[in-house]
Amino acid sequence: MQAEDMESSMESPNLEFEYGDTDTLTAELSELYSYTEEPEFALNRDYFEEDFRSHARGRRWIELTVEEQRAYVMRLLDALEVTDRDKRLKVARAILYLAQGVFDECDTEVDVLHWSRHNVFLLYDMGIFTALLELLSMEIDNSQACSSAVRKPAISLADSTELRVLLSIMYLMVETIRVQTEDDRPEWRAAREAFKNELGSPLYNGEPFALLLFTMVTKFCSMNAPHFPMKKVLLLLWKTILFTLGGFEELQEMKVRGRERLNLPPLPEDSIKVVRAMRAASPPASAMELIEQQQQQKRGRRSRRPLVKQDSLDTYNERDPFKNDDARDEEEDPEDTDSGIEGEVDPLDRDVLIQPPPPPPPLRPPTERVNFPKGLPWAPKVREKDIEHFLETSRNKFIGFTLGNDIETLVGLPRPIHESVKTLKQHKYVSIAEVQIKREDELQQCPLTLGEEEVEETPAEMLYLGMLPNLSQYVIALLKLLLAAAPTSKAKTDSINILADVLPEEMPITVLQSMKLGIDVNRHKEIIVKAISALLLLLLKHFKLNHIYQFEIVSQHLVFANCIPLILKFFNQNIMSYISAKNSICVLDFPHCVVHEMPELTAESLEAGDSNQFCWRNLFSCINLLRILNKLTKWKHSRTMMLVVFKSAPILKRALKVKQAMMQLYVLKLLKIQTKYLGRQWRKSNMKTMSAIYQKVRHRLNDDWAYGNDIDARPWDFQAEECALRESIEKFNSRRYDRNRNGDFTPVDNCLQSVLGQRVDLPEDFHYSYEMWLEREVFSQPIQWEGLLQNP
Repeated sequence: MQAEDMESSMESPNLEFEYGDTDTLTAELSELYSYTEEPEFALNRDYFEEDFRSHARGRRWIELTVEEQRAYVMRLLDALEVTDRDKRLKVARAILYLAQGVFDECDTEVDVLHWSRHNVFLLYDMGIFTALLELLSMEIDNSQACSSAVRKPAISLADSTELRVLLSIMYLMVETIRVQTEDDRPEWRAAREAFKNELGSPLYNGEPFALLLFTMVTKFCSMNAPHFPMKKVLLLLWKTILFTLGGFEELQEMKVRGRERLNLPPLPEDSIKVVRAMRAASPPASAMELIEQQQQQKRGRRSRRPLVKQDSLDTYNERDPFKNDDARDEEEDPEDTDSGIEGEVDPLDRDVLIQPPPPPPPLRPPTERVNFPKGLPWAPKVREKDIEHFLETSRNKFIGFTLGNDIETLVGLPRPIHESVKTLKQHKYVSIAEVQIKREDELQQCPLTLGEEEVEETPAEMLYLGMLPNLSQYVIALLKLLLAAAPTSKAKTDSINILADVLPEEMPITVLQSMKLGIDVNRHKEIIVKAISALLLLLLKHFKLNHIYQFEIVSQHLVFANCIPLILKFFNQNIMSYISAKNSICVLDFPHCVVHEMPELTAESLEAGDSNQFCWRNLFSCINLLRILNKLTKWKHSRTMMLVVFKSAPILKRALKVKQAMMQLYVLKLLKIQTKYLGRQWRKSNMKTMSAIYQKVRHRLNDDWAYGNDIDARPWDFQAEECALRESIEKFNSRRYDRNRNGDFTPVDNCLQSVLGQRVDLPEDFHYSYEMWLEREVFSQPIQWEGLLQNP
């Protein structure tokens, strides 16, 4: 393992990966289907042609006029309503073939995608989605299928046929309509907006469509419906939320508009552009390199080792007089090797240090040398409470008393403090979340004076309202699935079976079939991790923008469901091999497999895999999980201490071997927040990582992350912090969503006549039992009237 790590750290190339909402449309469509579903493509075509032949009389689908195509789709729509289950399935397969792009009539993959797009907009226009939704609801409530699946010892593809067909059509419709192209017709653009509003509004049984899919997830995880095809459900759920709420670029635009609405200054930079412009740094040295280096030092070699990979920061700081000339400040984990490797600089060697270092040997090609721009990528930020804290400390020191929440009065403070405060105020950043918290406090304190809050009915607001009653169940279910799909998870008898929609009815008998199924299972798990990680990140980001307490309740449910150790467990593997995994068979991917002749598969071709430098979905999943971990721990002292307690530093440091700037940035952020708690020895032996943090992560001007002066000053009380946060969340939910919340403030009617004159709705049969009620409730009850005259 150590030899592998050393080799990968020496040779890992820069990964040309561009992060986005999704991969290419072709890749996203191909991931919908398992390789075991491949024979079903021909089945869909056969059912379509069998029905279409009697209708079109020798003509092909692509030769019909739009009106003729509409007439045929209407006929299919009528046939969907038959009671015979098998006939319904045949019609659904014919519709799926249309949505897949009538591939038998196409010569190229481009043609398939063109006709798929044309047909999907036609199907939506004819109302197919609503009909499919009714069928999906029927299948979810099909207790007979559920009970037979629960009793089965082994579940296979055949148990979820109807559900898979319905979910595939719905996914193709959502994904195809979601993606915009330049040559879209005006009616298609209008259809996209209409479909987006439909999916996000509570039109389906009084709740958004995503809620139905969340219900499927919880039903599956509670073992009541083990036959549900979970991969397709999760992909459809992710794409529905991405479509209705918006992706990362839409989020950035919404954030800009939200700041304008609250009269806050504009954002100092566009974070998406800054991250895309970043370059990756070389990974830290491994333990093997450090041990070899120590042996060289013992032999008296003081010069720089030619095999040590130069950090790109060395290029940046070539004439830094404080940079150690020998390679002793290469990084290590305290767990990995003896602390004796790292030593203080000998005073006799100081003269070596103050000379400019010799030029490094030209081991790398000149194209790999990174020229960093002058200055740092991020504008520094300061919170108002940081300025308050700075002023309180200064007043205590120089005057001897404090003024509370006052950041304006500088009387009695020396001139340098004035300059410091001026600099801090120049970089003051007020977030939307801070404004929302302040507003919420005001509403809690003055409910009558400020009156009702006007809540905008955004798609995120409607989704939160629908999710709120069962939010913890949804979060736990998603994390259970993430755990089951993680590559580090061991198979347990009581864990969820997520392979119901990938295992064939007959298990493989040849070595080739077994290899193909093994690749399919691994790919299946990778896609589930991708969908869940992207879904959770989207929910956190949208809820945070909509209202900070909506974000806080989701993140608290995640923390209580052990999301932090789960993500760390995910990264506690050889992350380079996970990112470069070859779990795909290109010739079996849709739409390639339906257009081209199928070559003969061999064990060698399956082992070789594709020629890609990395697996897009796995790198995407890793970045998403790191971003989720950042969101959960940011500004939360107790959760940051969880990272320290779970020994996340060596795990995260290994992830720095991946030479991709965005992934490195989020790893460095997680290391930065816990650096002060890792001790001086760790910081001293990880100077390269410290330099990378300084260079790549945003600075908070009075954050002493690199020094750790207050380790003992702040107690770690996880329960108290989380309980205080929970109390604020519950007050927010009660005020905003509890319809009976104003019971204490409702005016009391003291007029006897108006109270007695109020009309009371009585049940229809009340007059039959009226006399019995009087006897039981009035006459037989002793009333002590004098009790009213006595003081209570």
